[in-house]
Amino acid sequence: MPAPPPTGPLVTRDTLAAGLRLLGVESGETLLVHSSLSSLGWVNGGAVAVVQGLLDALGPRGTLVVPTQTGDQSDPAGWRNPPVPEEWWDRIRATMPPYDPLVTPSLGVGVVPETVRTWPGALRSAHPQTSFAALGPRAREITEGHAPDCRLGEASPLAKLEKLGARVLLLGAGYDSCTAFHLAEYRIPAPRVQVGRPARGGGGWETVVEVSITSDRFDELGHDFERDRPVVRGRVGGAEARLFPVADAVAYAERWLGLHRPRQEGFPHPPV
Repeated sequence: MPAPPPTGPLVTRDTLAAGLRLLGVESGETLLVHSSLSSLGWVNGGAVAVVQGLLDALGPRGTLVVPTQTGDQSDPAGWRNPPVPEEWWDRIRATMPPYDPLVTPSLGVGVVPETVRTWPGALRSAHPQTSFAALGPRAREITEGHAPDCRLGEASPLAKLEKLGARVLLLGAGYDSCTAFHLAEYRIPAPRVQVGRPARGGGGWETVVEVSITSDRFDELGHDFERDRPVVRGRVGGAEARLFPVADAVAYAERWLGLHRPRQEGFPHPPV
């Protein structure tokens, strides 16, 4: 049977940039983007055209930031999708290549972040599991100094984005992917967890104690945030888009999580 025709709308670099400007993206700003390529429609040029359109809308003085997480840089004992046999665990730990910001691919965040990661001039932060990549004049300022024991807290690019007045763009992505909410988890009581991964620089396995982070109920948090705070909503191509300041999201999440999803300080749990 012949393949079904593509579903629209037809999106190009130019129409994407125009749609972003109409939504309110400003030339020269710093933008943290969570995206879904498939939600946009039929994009002529795919992820490359999306990155070009974002850069066009931001202009030469703007900075584009994306999450380039690597959840597979973790202890196989915690893998669930899919799990691996327990008899493999020790061998996996002994042979897993350590994180290299230049070559380790992102995982689970979509094709647009991976395209940004490999873009000429892109810089990437050093955390082996929750890195960010950036393009633009503020890329180095945002990505440098990402502490190896601070996934998404005060020593991560998120705190810098908050201070710089950056905004979040959810481009076909939901609030469950909004990393800015995680920064709030570091500012309220939270359990700690032992996080295992290949040792930096190679040679062995290491475990660090981290704040336990989870996106559980972030969809509810986002619903209430959008109800109570000014969030710009619109469509870019076929995707629903939302635009709001990082600082607003963090401040609101800090109050909301403390009230609706309280957790207790606690001793480290087994490695994940």
